[in-house]
Amino acid sequence: MIRKKLDSLYNAGGYLAAFFLVTICLLVVVQVSFNCIDRISTLTTGTAIGLTIPSYSDFTGFFLASSSFLALAYTMRKGSHIRVTLIFSNLSEPIQKVVETLCLLFASVISLYFTVYTAYLVYESFIYNDLSSGMVAIPIWIPQSSMLLGLCLLSISFVDDFFCHITGRSISYNRHLDKIAQDMNE
Repeated sequence: MIRKKLDSLYNAGGYLAAFFLVTICLLVVVQVSFNCIDRISTLTTGTAIGLTIPSYSDFTGFFLASSSFLALAYTMRKGSHIRVTLIFSNLSEPIQKVVETLCLLFASVISLYFTVYTAYLVYESFIYNDLSSGMVAIPIWIPQSSMLLGLCLLSISFVDDFFCHITGRSISYNRHLDKIAQDMNE
């Protein structure tokens, strides 16, 4: 029951990340279309219409940050983060378990630290009413909130894997590696 809820939470982060990527694509396509219309207008009439999406580069930057952070936990759960296992794979199995435990504990603590720090950053941006510097002034805490949400999901994911590991259950990224190995053997 809890596993399904956690997996749904991680998947929701992945879907939100995908939504922001699609939104970036749409914004860029619309702006490029506006530029083409302006160019055609300039060539035919001698004057540009002046079509533009105000602050579209700011919005795409905010959406890229949102997408990147919201995808962290989803990507980790799918085993898609890059892991360098050259040394790890040459250790004995008992030592591997200890190293994996320490790595998951360290990653959990670090991600929780950055989550708390980012929460303070969002809070300060809200309190001081920080605004973006583009044509459309956006309260900066709004895009920072998606970054915070992504870090919260990542922290939950690390803690989830840490507890799975110390209780002897399979770690999320190992499940996917095991599935890939099984598919290759078939």
